[in-house]
Amino acid sequence: MVMFIVVETVWVNGRGFADLENALRRIRSVADYQFGRGVGEKLFPENVEIAYSKRTGRIRYVYLNGKRLATLRPTDGFFSLSIQGAKRIVEEVAHAKCFVTVKEDVSKFVAEGGDVFAVHVVRADSEIRPKDEVIVVNERGEVLAVGRAVLSGSEMMAFKCGVAVKVRRGCLEES
Repeated sequence: MVMFIVVETVWVNGRGFADLENALRRIRSVADYQFGRGVGEKLFPENVEIAYSKRTGRIRYVYLNGKRLATLRPTDGFFSLSIQGAKRIVEEVAHAKCFVTVKEDVSKFVAEGGDVFAVHVVRADSEIRPKDEVIVVNERGEVLAVGRAVLSGSEMMAFKCGVAVKVRRGCLEES
């Protein structure tokens, strides 16, 4: 269960939480650290809705206009992006450090949720490390999928076999 902030301070299980401004500052800071400086402000504008876990009281989901942008993973404190969140990053921020570009001929396969193989990678940001959250785009810059890197960015470019990105959600799956 989740709840949305509708007042300045929210109480869950007897604990008070900071106002929306502090929560917004926190999620923007995490996004800046994870995806690159300046991404947090572009990904999470002032009018986002932050959903908290009812059980733990921690930030769980971030929505914009009723659509989920990201989920804050409790295991490591980083974001898992939705396709909507990935599209916002691609449209708003050209310098994010989370892009993997694949060949056009595998675009449909990846968009349907298929994993990205190293042989199909055209470009990968050098700052990508294994287990990082990545956005898979085609050569025209259109979002195909979101997932977790299996290889580093330089390994994706060097290797010719093996899985480079474990896709969590393809854009055709979500629509």
